[in-house]
Amino acid sequence: MAYTATHKYARISPRKVRALADLVRGKFADEALDILRFQPHRGARMLEKVIKSALGNAEHQQAPGVDDLVVVDARIDGGPMFKRIRPRARGMAFGIKRRMSHIKVKLDSVAPETTAPAAE
Repeated sequence: MAYTATHKYARISPRKVRALADLVRGKFADEALDILRFQPHRGARMLEKVIKSALGNAEHQQAPGVDDLVVVDARIDGGPMFKRIRPRARGMAFGIKRRMSHIKVKLDSVAPETTAPAAE
């Protein structure tokens, strides 16, 4: 069974968090938290909190092996944007898009690998 957690409307650009999500996708949850703990980025703190929340959801639903959960899906989607105007020279204006993102993490237990029988 998969355990999920989301952080909607996070005030950070999705492009900044996607690189961090690529680091932890496919790793064990505790290993992913260790990786993110030593990243200097602000998005690492947000992603770390979402993974901790998914682990908490797994414990609340009494998952059989909380230590064996793997980050099977870490998705960073774009959210709505604040649109602002920056004044420029000679009365012109440039647009600024303040981006938001939706951070979704799915944890699942690792499936035991089945080995194919050797052909004789």
